[in-house]
Amino acid sequence: MLNLQHATIAIIGLGYVGLPLAVEFGQHRPVLGFDINQARIAELQGGQDHTLECSPEQLRAARHLRYSCQAQDLRECQVFIVTVPTPVGEANRPDLTPLIKASQTVGAALKKGDVVIYESTVYPGATEEVCVPELEKASGLKFNQDFFCGYSPERINPGDKVNTLTKIKKITSGSTPEVADAVDALYNQIITAGTHKASSLKVAEAAKVIENTQRDLNIALVNELSVIFARLGIDTLDVLEAAGSKWNFLPFRPGMVGGHCIGVDPYYLTHKAEQVGYHPQVILAGRRINDNMARYVARNTIKRMLQNGLDVPRCRVGVMGITFKENCPDIRNSKVADMVREFEAWGAQVVVADAWADATEVQHEYGITLGQITPEQPVDALVVAVGHNEYRNLTPGQLKALTCSAQPVLADVKSLYDRHALAAQGFDVFRL
Repeated sequence: MLNLQHATIAIIGLGYVGLPLAVEFGQHRPVLGFDINQARIAELQGGQDHTLECSPEQLRAARHLRYSCQAQDLRECQVFIVTVPTPVGEANRPDLTPLIKASQTVGAALKKGDVVIYESTVYPGATEEVCVPELEKASGLKFNQDFFCGYSPERINPGDKVNTLTKIKKITSGSTPEVADAVDALYNQIITAGTHKASSLKVAEAAKVIENTQRDLNIALVNELSVIFARLGIDTLDVLEAAGSKWNFLPFRPGMVGGHCIGVDPYYLTHKAEQVGYHPQVILAGRRINDNMARYVARNTIKRMLQNGLDVPRCRVGVMGITFKENCPDIRNSKVADMVREFEAWGAQVVVADAWADATEVQHEYGITLGQITPEQPVDALVVAVGHNEYRNLTPGQLKALTCSAQPVLADVKSLYDRHALAAQGFDVFRL
């Protein structure tokens, strides 16, 4: 029987997914944390994590964990867990480049009896159709004869300090029944919430991709309802609170869908569906709605500015928040950037502030320079795009002090504030 209980593990990719996994395993057994980013390795060796997923105390507790960006160090490992990103390109097509390169790197280190487990979100079949050939080519070994594979999709929720890695049930799978048992036992060493052993790699891959597709569609529904209710002169939150009085009404809220999963994973599923001759209808419709919400917020804010007599090309618009979610520095696939570009297309000067985001990362990723929104340099319209605690705790009076117009527009994207209290301060309020 294959036993991985004492194998040395390599975690490939030390981002929001890989680092917590490496730290948790590193408390119990030898682990090599591998990343091609030398600056990231140096940061972690210095005991710091800029993603804030792991505290310095947690990093120190992983006493069996060491870090490296040298591929030859992988040869000492027997289990390889791949946690690299799987983004989409400009045409919303899966970009498997990081996954392919990681497979090539791991393949060069593979030995007989080794196991490669993928956690990166992919479409059903990607492990066997895309990754395995790269592993075989780089290693010269035969799949399910010399080496084996598993798939255990990540369920990390960036910034969530309650539903952490060990407290979320883990899906596991393996390329043979024996490997499936071994992979399941491996994760059960650290996952206190338990595991669910899927019947195949494809089932595990499909389970992950539909988790976020389901959320995406539910958010798309309430986003579309928000557009309809705006035309009917009804406040969306009032409607959702009323409907939520029924026990089985799902508590989804409208918003801009970004991040590394919900706004990306459905495109992996639809890509594979089209490969097998089916053109998805509902999933892509939901994606179109959600992808358009940033422009919808910007255009409604501009419409209200014009109605209030403001000359948009001569106005300053303040945007509070650019991360894809509250109380988290993660800016991946942030739709706030789309909103900023829409304001700029109308000629407005946009000032973007964020209490959590890294200014260098924002500049590199989106070409946006973070600034400050202050009473000394007020704006004509204010968009509170992200519900960071720093913004959530502002009073209507404090918000008003950041603006200079007689009747400034405030777009409360996340419905953080009492709209009546805002109106009492003179705000023209728009919210989803």
